[in-house]
Amino acid sequence: MTDTRPAAAVPDTVPIVFEAVVKKQAIAATYNRGAVTLAPHIVYTKHGEIYLDAVTLERDGKPPKEEKIGAFKLSGLSGLRITPRRFTPSELFMPRDEKYVDVTLLAVDA
Repeated sequence: MTDTRPAAAVPDTVPIVFEAVVKKQAIAATYNRGAVTLAPHIVYTKHGEIYLDAVTLERDGKPPKEEKIGAFKLSGLSGLRITPRRFTPSELFMPRDEKYVDVTLLAVDA
């Protein structure tokens, strides 16, 4: 089943995230009151909202214990900005995963 409702507009953050995905540059933001640095891999819609799946590079200045791809609701990211830090797409990223079918807005080139 495909979610066909239009995604909510997030005009300030969508262009920043799109640029970061295309250029393979990390983004920094505040998420759940903590500072995060993310490697954005894909932007998609779910239940009328825009989401970003990304690898967390740092949370509150520390690297995570293990690499994983997390889902972030774009409207929950504040103070979003592109960093000079570049990234290589993660081997964990599966762009053809069923959850992305017909809802992908932009994905990183592997």
